[in-house]
Amino acid sequence: MKCEDERWRPVSYISKSLNKAKRNYEIHDKEILAIIQCLKVWRHFLEEAKDQFEIWTDHKNLEYFIKAQKLNQRQAR
Repeated sequence: MKCEDERWRPVSYISKSLNKAKRNYEIHDKEILAIIQCLKVWRHFLEEAKDQFEIWTDHKNLEYFIKAQKLNQRQAR
């Protein structure tokens, strides 16, 4: 939410522990998992929103998803 001093501040946050399997995920997978979890939890708010929303993150690890990936034989199957 943009405040009177023209600075953006979070309105809400989610804190959740990862299970044993998810703790082994690559960092970029953990970051996208957190975004997906938030979208699921706040879905009912976002679907009724009158304005569009943006997801902001400062995690460079998500650049992995933007760049084209080279698939090896194992991934291509």
